[in-house]
Amino acid sequence: MEKRTHRCGALRGEDVDQQVTLMGWVRTRRDHGRIIFLDLWDREGVVQVVFDRNRATQAHELAHALRDEYVIALRGVVRARPTGTENPALATGAIEVAADEIAVLNAASELPFSMEDVKSADEALRLRYRYLDLRRDELQRNLRLRHTVVKAMRDLLDAAGFLEVETPVLTRSTPEGARDYLVPSRVHPGEFYALPQSPQQMKQLLMVAGIDRYYQIARCFRDEDLRADRQPEFTQLDLEMSFVSQEEVLNMVEALVVAVVRAAQPEKTIVTPFPRLTYDQAMARYGTDKPDLRTDPADPNTLAFAWIVDFPLFKWDADAERWEAEHHPFTHPRVEDLPLLETDPAAVRANCYDLVCNGWELGSGSIRIHRRELQEQVLELLGYTAEAAEASFGHLLEAFEHGAPPHGGLALGIDRLVAMLAGAGTIRDVIAFPKTRQASDLLMQAPAQVSEEQLSEVHVRVTPPAGPGNQTAEGRQVMPAAHRMQR
Repeated sequence: MEKRTHRCGALRGEDVDQQVTLMGWVRTRRDHGRIIFLDLWDREGVVQVVFDRNRATQAHELAHALRDEYVIALRGVVRARPTGTENPALATGAIEVAADEIAVLNAASELPFSMEDVKSADEALRLRYRYLDLRRDELQRNLRLRHTVVKAMRDLLDAAGFLEVETPVLTRSTPEGARDYLVPSRVHPGEFYALPQSPQQMKQLLMVAGIDRYYQIARCFRDEDLRADRQPEFTQLDLEMSFVSQEEVLNMVEALVVAVVRAAQPEKTIVTPFPRLTYDQAMARYGTDKPDLRTDPADPNTLAFAWIVDFPLFKWDADAERWEAEHHPFTHPRVEDLPLLETDPAAVRANCYDLVCNGWELGSGSIRIHRRELQEQVLELLGYTAEAAEASFGHLLEAFEHGAPPHGGLALGIDRLVAMLAGAGTIRDVIAFPKTRQASDLLMQAPAQVSEEQLSEVHVRVTPPAGPGNQTAEGRQVMPAAHRMQR
């Protein structure tokens, strides 16, 4: 059959009398003897197809064998539906396609769940067959929305003079808050790469390199406990600018967010300018640093964005009896609070900011430290010896000695933003192939054990955790999450 001429959901009244070739999936089939109706689905939507024995005997005969989710191609003519049979619920509801020829491109075996009632299926089963779950209209809309959001970001940042620069995925393990995912090196026995928790240090180095305005749709990895708004790998809009103040960063990001929302979902109501609350104000009024500022009469379409500023630079870890960074160790203190670093670290405010909306934390950023002596002072307060600071951050400290400009930026969670715009209860619904709360990929069955040969190549052996019930014989089953890596 000739190539496809139209998408199923793209046909309209103006296409009446056109001969078309469609390709897609059988969504439902209704056999009335001489007439067989089926709904043909693709990414753009559904169209009704009619097989009339009197019009095309062979096509009608083949249509008897069709079942849900068969992949087919057909040729026919678009015609107006008979008066009274229109379906206003469908974008294609004013027309139908009278089929003249049909070809089965691939049959479908019995499905693990009904496509007419996918959401009633167990979530684990839907994740196991995620490629079927993704055929749901809701998830199709979410992925389209995600595409629109990311495209709008790229278009707007390009117009604002930003360069999109990719940074490494295999990098060095540095203490930045969350637990790293480690990757053993084959050519450097006993040494490991880490997957980046964020491109934080790389984007600061790009500012030292003179890039001036950088952004990236960045993949990030954190081995932490999961919840509805967390995944072990996630995507953020990462951006950084040189020679900017906090006010300039906030204004730039605010304009970006408003433009992205209006491009993706113009029906949303956004209150501008975004209100600004200090951390102390947010905690005193709402008891949280990510407050929901919607009022009772707000339209569940209202997006109540707000900036939270003036976080403490440090927080005290009573168990470890030491200071920790409230955000990360590269955040610049408020200039007026610099003298307090030596006398009262608890009172030092950070030149940082969080973007919140409707109770979600969507983004976080700061003006960065760009002088070596100040970065060393902050690291010392966090408990780093000079040797430990050099071992973990020597590359960044050295870069600050070679003409590092003042700079600042922000990371905006794309998964969370799209989930909020989509009205999804979890970011899993806006990610094509998400993992479970146990960080498992049920479709690919990952994580999984690997062969002894593969382990040997990267100079690693697996030792099962001690405890009752663990088998020590060959062929034992051990959960990969509990593995310890040893040279």
